[in-house]
Formats: sequence, C-alpha cells, structure tokens
Amino acid sequence: MILKDKIAIEPGFQYVIDNIELMSAAGRRRMLQQEFLTDPDALNKELNRVARILNCLNEAETNQQFNKAIIHLRHQQMQMHDLQGTLNNLRQHVRLEELELFEIKSFALLCIETMRSANELGIADLVAVPDTREVFSLLDPDNTGLPNFYVYDSYHPDLADLRRQLKALQTKQDSGALHGGASSTAGQTNQDDSLELQRQINDLFDRQNQIQQQVIAQLSDKLSAHYSLLQEAHDRMAYTDFLFAKATLAKSWNLVRPMIRQDNGSSVQQIWNPRLRHRNEQLGIRYQPVDISLSNGTCLITGANMAGKTVLLKTVGILQMMTQFGLFVPADKAEITLVDDVVFCIGDEQNEMNGLSSFASEIIKISDALSRAEKEHLLLLIDEPARTTNPIEGKAIVQAVADLLDHRSSITLITTHYSQLGLPCRRLRVRGFVEGASNERLTPENINRFIDYSLLPDDSDDVPQEAMRIASILQCNTSLLDKAKSYLNFS
Repeated sequence: MILKDKIAIEPGFQYVIDNIELMSAAGRRRMLQQEFLTDPDALNKELNRVARILNCLNEAETNQQFNKAIIHLRHQQMQMHDLQGTLNNLRQHVRLEELELFEIKSFALLCIETMRSANELGIADLVAVPDTREVFSLLDPDNTGLPNFYVYDSYHPDLADLRRQLKALQTKQDSGALHGGASSTAGQTNQDDSLELQRQINDLFDRQNQIQQQVIAQLSDKLSAHYSLLQEAHDRMAYTDFLFAKATLAKSWNLVRPMIRQDNGSSVQQIWNPRLRHRNEQLGIRYQPVDISLSNGTCLITGANMAGKTVLLKTVGILQMMTQFGLFVPADKAEITLVDDVVFCIGDEQNEMNGLSSFASEIIKISDALSRAEKEHLLLLIDEPARTTNPIEGKAIVQAVADLLDHRSSITLITTHYSQLGLPCRRLRVRGFVEGASNERLTPENINRFIDYSLLPDDSDDVPQEAMRIASILQCNTSLLDKAKSYLNFS
C-alpha cells in the first residue's frame, strides 16, 4: 500500500499532503510512492532521517553557513527535472535526443552540487547521491563546468576542421562577395557560383549532422552503461526533496516525532486536526486539542451532537496515517502502535452509481472490515453505524459490530447515540457543554466556546441527551420544540 492509494481517503489527510512543499515533480512522484510502513525498524529509520533534517533547519536559524547551504540545496532540488522517461530510454538502449543529453548533463552537475551542500550540512550519508562526475565528464569533454550540452569538436577528429570550413563559406555567402554583373554572361556566372557555394555549404552541413548523430549514438551507448547509477541518483535526489519537505512541514506546523510502541496500545496527548485547527485560527475560533489512549478491542465514544466525535475519529486516523507514512504528527506527544491499515467508515457512504443506499454501502464496508480484522491488525474508525435504519435493528447491529470487534486484535473506535447496549467494552464520553465556560451569552455562533471536547471514562450505559438543548440554542421553531418535549415526556 502506497500513499497514492490513501491520499483521497479523508479530506483532512489530503489537506496534510497538499501542504507538503516539494521542489520537484520527481519529489512529488516519490512522495506518492511512499509505502505505508508497518515494520518498526524501517519506520524508526525514516523518522530518524526526518529528525536529522529538522535539526539542520533549526540550526540554520542561527548558523549562517547552514542557512546558505540549505538555500543552495533547496534551489538545486527546484532545478531538478523528472528524468524518468529519459532514464527509461537509457535502460532500453534507445538513442537519446540532444535535449536528453542536456538534461542528463544538467542533472549530473546538480547531483555533484547537492552532495557538496550535503557535506556542508553534515548529512552526506543521509542524502547519499552516488558520484556522477564520470557521467558529467563524458558530456563535458572540454571541462567547461557548465550544464549546457554541445557536440564538442573534441568528440570527433573531423569536426573542428569541418566547422571552420563551414564558417568560412557562410561568411563568404553573407558578405555578398558574389554580385551580379552588368552583362548577362557575368550574371549567369555569378548565379552558378552562388549555387555551387550553397551546394558546398549543404554538403558540409550534412557531413556535420552525420558526425553529430554518430557522436550522440556513441554517447547514448556509453550512458546506458551508467543507467543504474543515474537511476539511483535520480531516486536519491527525489527522496531528498521529499525528506526536506517532510521536515519543513514538521517545523512550520510544530509537529512532533511519534514514538513507536511495540505493544498493542497507543497514547496521544493534545492531538489536533490540522485542517480544522488552521481553519479555526483563520476564523478566530478556539480549537481544543484532546488526549486519547487506544488499545485492542472496541471503544465506544458517546457525546452530544456538535461535541466533536466525528472530528475525533478523523483526527485519530490522520495521525495514524501520518505516522506510518513517515511524517511527524499533530500532537504534544504521541506513542503509536503500528497497524496494517486504517479503515474509515465515516460519513455518507451512499453510492448512487451502484444503486446502494447509505445503509447498504455502510454495512458492506463494515462487513468487509470485519472480515479483514480476522487476519489483519487494523485501526477501524466507525462513525454512528446503522444510524439510517430503524432504531431497534440499528441498535442490534451496533451491538453485534462492537461485540465482534471487541474480540479481534484490531483497534476499533465506534461513535454512537444508542444507549443501553449492554456491552462490556471500553467507553469514553466527550464532556460536552459546560455551564460557565464563557461569560458570553450562548448563541449559535459562539457555541464552540461552551463545549469541552476532552474525553472522560464512562462506566454508564447511557448516552447524553442534549438534542433538545442544542435545538433550542440554535433557535429552532418553538412549536417544534414544545411538541417534541411533549412526546418526550409522554414516553
């Protein structure tokens, strides 16, 4: 499983990926191919690399030499083109075009300069771009040190003399040395001389082009022998771009390195949702991070409407995916156990193209998750299952799902409004509305300030009943509220 397959699974995760500032198309290609890491050693190595780059970025704030080297390195990454098509031609021994030779020469020089910058930063072992000096020399026989490519005279013994002859003839042609005379006979002679001069120029051009094509074919053959080195260099340059982009995101968002746990539990302090937090900051709305601990089995989460239960599920999933794709995470502290996959059952899963109702699509997805949980260690995030069917059957379905998953090795979070489920699984409740949380008068616009989003252990089998209160706060129709209350009292 690679990042490309997960990028659109949840808008909040796509928001994270969209904010990773890569300098090159090759870097983006590398990012999209990033594997979902399930091996603790491999993931820790990746996080170590991000941490080292982050240290360089922090050091650059007070170290002018570091700052200059980082600017140079990022500029070099910005200049890198995606050469995968050209490299594929090399691998297949296809004769390259002159433009492709220019791209390879420029790339080889970029690799040399990148390693020079990496040495200055003390991360040469981390960047580890192979030595491309031999490739550069092959395309720079006159030791110009320039990135542009030209079929130099030194590539063939006849080129220099041929080009001198060609230049002399072109000069003669351009000088107007041959003009038409007064007599018709002289005019005919001058025209014949002009035609002969053009024929000689054309012959020299053809010979020059023939030699240049021979040189390009020979260079293509020689470069094919360096295919593996160039492919590795290309991959390393793209990876370095991705690595710096991850560290830059960690720095700008103040993310923390997740610690990888070997047991079956996770613990996160002050977890926050990047997309929602940044939006709230723009609107001047308070955002409250929360603490949460996870373990194998089912955990039911209850709370009033608007209490952030769905956001919590999404945020937990985003943090898990960020961790296992080798990113730092939005929290004050995070100790994470690894899973085989993150499965979201959140929102309207209706698929009109397949003729499925919301419930049908949802139940199929939950059924698939149950089957996978028999063999895989998953993080399952299920938001109010069976909420669109009748309450009696819906409650039974929630009980069945929660009970079955409580006996699996996966970690399952389920939000629900059903009470009296009679299940022994763990329960958490969003604290919800708090009287006196703000001195303001409660309105639909500032309701956020009156909600405490923290999670509390909940030993009861009831769920908060605050729907009427919320409807009243939102200034719903009075007749509707009175009639609903009468039915509630009657029941």
